[in-house]
Amino acid sequence: MLRLPVFFVSLLLAVALGLPASSVAGAVPGAPLHVLATTTLLASLAADVGRGRAEVTSLMPVGASPETYQPAPADMVRVQQAGLIVQNGAGLEAWLAPMLGSAAAHAPIVNCSDGLQIVAANPHLWLDPEYARHYVVAMRDGMIAADPAGAATYRANAAALDARLAGLTARIRRQLATIPPANRNMIVFHNAWLYYNARFGLRTLGAIEEVPGSEPSAEHIAQLVDLARAAHVRAIFAEPEYNANLVTAVARSAGIPHVALLYDDSVGTSPQTRDYISMLETDTATIVRGLK
Repeated sequence: MLRLPVFFVSLLLAVALGLPASSVAGAVPGAPLHVLATTTLLASLAADVGRGRAEVTSLMPVGASPETYQPAPADMVRVQQAGLIVQNGAGLEAWLAPMLGSAAAHAPIVNCSDGLQIVAANPHLWLDPEYARHYVVAMRDGMIAADPAGAATYRANAAALDARLAGLTARIRRQLATIPPANRNMIVFHNAWLYYNARFGLRTLGAIEEVPGSEPSAEHIAQLVDLARAAHVRAIFAEPEYNANLVTAVARSAGIPHVALLYDDSVGTSPQTRDYISMLETDTATIVRGLK
C-alpha cells in the first residue's frame, strides 16, 4: 500500500534539487517535449510517435509489473519534470493518482484506454494491436496539444506506426491460423491475454495468479489442473518477471508438455523483445510453437 508521506519527502527532494520552474511541465521553446510514459510498452509506442521531436522515457523500468509497482521518491521528480504524461488507464496504474496529487504535477495526461470497451475490469488492452492503434491516436493528439509546433511530425510518425501495427495484426492472424482449432486453449500466469485472444480466436482457460501480487490458493491450482487435463492443454505460459516454479509445477501436475515465457506488461532487453512490435511478434511465435 502506498504511503503518502513518502511522496511528501520526495517533494522536498525536488526542491532540494533546485528544479527550474520551466522544467516542471509543458514544452520549453526550442527544447524537445518531455513525454513520460508509465510503462515500457507505452514508452515504446510513444517514442515512435514522437520520433525526431519528443524525448520519451518510461517511469517504470524494464521487467517491472504495473499492477504491483511501488514508486520511488525519484519518480516524483520525473513526474514534475514531464511535459506530457502517458498512462494506460483502465485501473492499471492505481499508484499514479496519489503520486500526481502529491507532486503538484501540471503536465497534461493522455489516458490511452479512453474510448475502448474494458471487459471484466481487465486493463491489458494494449496486447490487442488494433487497440494499440487507438493508443497511438491518443498519443499523437496529446503530443500535438502539448507541442502544437510539432503537429506535422507527430501526424506523420503516427500514420507510419499505424500502418506497421495494421501489418502486425495481419501477420499475427496468419500465424495463429496455423494452430489447429482444438489446440487453441491457453493457461497463463496472469490474465493479460484477454483482448489478444478475443481478437485472434484463442481461449484463456485460466490464469494461475488470481490477484496480482498474491499467491494462488491450493483449491484454485487444483481447479486449473483439472481444466487443463479436460481440455488437453498443450502449453502453459509464464512471464519473465515472475517465479516460474509454480508454473512448472502446474504443468507437471496437469501433464502439459510445454512451458514457455510470454512478455506482456513490459518489453524485454533482447532485440526480439525490446519494443512493442518485436515483443508481440516474439510472443506470437512462442504461442504458435507451444500450441501447435
